[in-house]
Amino acid sequence: MIKKWSILFPLMPVVFLSACAIGPKYDISGVDFSNTPQRVVEGDVAQGTQVLWGGLIISSANLKSITRFEILAYPLDSNQKPRTDEMPLGRFLAQHEGYLEIADYAQGRIITVAGKVLGKTIGTIDKSEYTYPVVNIDRHYLWGRRGNAPESSIHFGIGVMLHN
Repeated sequence: MIKKWSILFPLMPVVFLSACAIGPKYDISGVDFSNTPQRVVEGDVAQGTQVLWGGLIISSANLKSITRFEILAYPLDSNQKPRTDEMPLGRFLAQHEGYLEIADYAQGRIITVAGKVLGKTIGTIDKSEYTYPVVNIDRHYLWGRRGNAPESSIHFGIGVMLHN
């Protein structure tokens, strides 16, 4: 019996810590994180440049052969999750070849996309003209509804509960 626990006990931290690994892990070796949506609009970033951007979905639509998202970009943290508590970096359009269920990609959801800059296009925000960078999505990650990876049903903590 002791032998069994001596093997299982060292493996327990590995099992618990593996549950903490969240988010996408894209190859970022070719990504220049100084390339922001604003730099594309200013003409400082060439078409075909690989980017890794993320943010808050403003709108989504299924068009004839693509699904298109308007995204308010934010800086990414080390897990490649948009830091929505920081200043936004501008808006961009991201398009995915084919159909995605836009009910899943609803306004307010957080997304990270990796892809290539296709160029820019003119659109409007309310009645103002806006120049959007356009990215063709190679890979994407839709964050959980609370902004995290899917939640675990196991929670640890210490607390005090008071009742009347």
